[in-house]
Amino acid sequence: MKRTGRRRSSVWDCFEQVGTFVRCMKCDATLKYCGGATSSMMSHMSRHHPSTTPLDEDEKPVICTVQCLDEESTSSSDIMQVAVMSPNINATTTTAAPPERDYGERKRLKRSSVWDIFVKVEDEVHCTICDTKLKYRSSTTSMMYHIKNKHPDTVPNDGVSLAAHAEVTELISRMIEKDMLPISVVNGDGFRELLAYTVHSYKMPSAGDITRIIESHFNEKVEELLELLGRVEKVSLTADFWTALPYQKYITISCSFITEDWQGRSAVLQTHKLSSQSHTTTDGITDRLLSTVQTWGIAGKVTACVHNNTHNMLTAQACPRVTWDYATCFATTLQLAVSEGLSEDLLRIVVAAGKLVRHFNHNMLASEALEHKQVQMCLPQHKLIQSSKARWDTICDMFERLLEQRWAIKAVLSDRSVTNRQEAQTLEIEDDCWQIIENFTPVLATLKWATTVISAKAEVSISNIYPITFSLIQTHLVPKENNVEQVSEFKLKVQRSLRTLMEVDSSDLASKPALIASMLDPRHKHLSFLTPTGRLAAKVKLHELVSKLDVVTTNVGAKDEQQETLVTPDISQVTMPSQMRTDTKNTMVLLLGDNYSSSYATDTEAQVDYYLRDIAPSLDINPLDWWRVNGPRFPKLATLARHYLCVPGTSLPSLLSEGGQTFAAMRTRLSPEHVDMMIFVNRNA
Repeated sequence: MKRTGRRRSSVWDCFEQVGTFVRCMKCDATLKYCGGATSSMMSHMSRHHPSTTPLDEDEKPVICTVQCLDEESTSSSDIMQVAVMSPNINATTTTAAPPERDYGERKRLKRSSVWDIFVKVEDEVHCTICDTKLKYRSSTTSMMYHIKNKHPDTVPNDGVSLAAHAEVTELISRMIEKDMLPISVVNGDGFRELLAYTVHSYKMPSAGDITRIIESHFNEKVEELLELLGRVEKVSLTADFWTALPYQKYITISCSFITEDWQGRSAVLQTHKLSSQSHTTTDGITDRLLSTVQTWGIAGKVTACVHNNTHNMLTAQACPRVTWDYATCFATTLQLAVSEGLSEDLLRIVVAAGKLVRHFNHNMLASEALEHKQVQMCLPQHKLIQSSKARWDTICDMFERLLEQRWAIKAVLSDRSVTNRQEAQTLEIEDDCWQIIENFTPVLATLKWATTVISAKAEVSISNIYPITFSLIQTHLVPKENNVEQVSEFKLKVQRSLRTLMEVDSSDLASKPALIASMLDPRHKHLSFLTPTGRLAAKVKLHELVSKLDVVTTNVGAKDEQQETLVTPDISQVTMPSQMRTDTKNTMVLLLGDNYSSSYATDTEAQVDYYLRDIAPSLDINPLDWWRVNGPRFPKLATLARHYLCVPGTSLPSLLSEGGQTFAAMRTRLSPEHVDMMIFVNRNA
């Protein structure tokens, strides 16, 4: 038989022969060429240039079906596909994978979903659901048979594997937790249509399934928090009173503490629904607090409780059953003071400004004209800000933006093609009102800065309350000569209100947790804002607290202290080497004890005196970082610092931040049966 002529391999489109070598025309690599074989060239192309690997019809891989002869391989679903290089089979009878798809990708695409349930261990496979062990001979038939018979509810399908199904369900529960959505969202037709479109053949879980997943997250976090609270010495509470629609009243109780490595931490404990009666009685609220303290095992560990109850019912005198102090949220206190300071003239200006802003925000023609004027006058292209009745600080934001865009606003109001005369007369703010706004805005900005500092979540805040309060009273709220009458009146009213609400003239000021925290904050310990008499009273109080701490320590560990007492040895019974008899230093140690010169470190009064005489650090340092370094120098004071610096300045630390506002809005849409669990998992994430 005559031998047919062999076709020239297409690999020569990429290589050229140079003597006994071949050179790749893509990367100039040189390979040995022997006897007309192209294997080395094909290997080079597939390894270094896979996207351009030449494949002639006589060289394309052919997918041959090979029936596995194994005794377990009886199912048609287990037919193996093997790629075989065949030079003489017609390519029209074969189906080949795209040449640019590598082997690893083909392998991933062909991987059976039964491996989401089984794990291979040597020559066996183990079921992760029931731990059944099966022999493995390169076939998945026995595994599929086991799943269909033993675990029919978990049979993988062509749409989504069991692992992917579980992952999607977990992501749905995390979404509900993070965004604080009602669990019933999974029953919505639109949500189900979205999932059906994005995840093919996904079995949508019921609201009960999602509830059980969130409950498991809740229980895990409860165990973690219980373990953590068991290790801390002191905590502070915050009681946040809030209302959801329709008029459902709640109290969310949180705690704050300082860890052993001086890190400030906070966590939500419980959310209670309040009846109209319990919301207005001190005993009802006290019962909720005591119940929460007992549940979490922190009885006897609470230093103080900060609350935003505007009725100010929670006081130590009104609640004799509690052992902690009470403090009002500083943001709530400042809100009351500002509200009392707003006169009728100022409120009238606020209303007029709000009306002007609404016109530009809701009138498309006026809004576009304002944008055009901003460009012409080279002003920032900012929208006007509408104030909110619930938050006084938004008045400051509204006034600042109006002052920024004042001349652009006037230009639009004077343009008769945009604003008619009658409308302009209604909206126009008179020049004397603009002067009041210009004079009033810096005062509001100062008060807003004060609230922002106290509301900072990541920083120690309670120690800043009285330094800032006295600074406002003594400096920023003192009327100036250039202040208009309305602003001077506002300053005096807010000043008087702060004096009353913060009790700055009280003889018991030194006992307030916020002032004690100021003394334990190295930045404010000198209390320069107080009178000499006030500083002396605060120092006496600090000595008293350290003495009480000594008594507690002595009662708890009296036996241990007796065992650790250093006893000066009797030198008559000590045989001293001759070389040490002339060593005066060692002799003094034997006579007086080696702790003689450092006794001040454990002396209570000396610790306080040394601490107060020490140079105060700059205001930009974190007091917890300072105590982490200097705690060993003042161990008793460091313990007190943990007790008091953990108290937050507000009941909701991030109230003025965007995150805090979003959280406050999201929680109002939760159903009463899930509100406690959802707030807990959200805030303790």
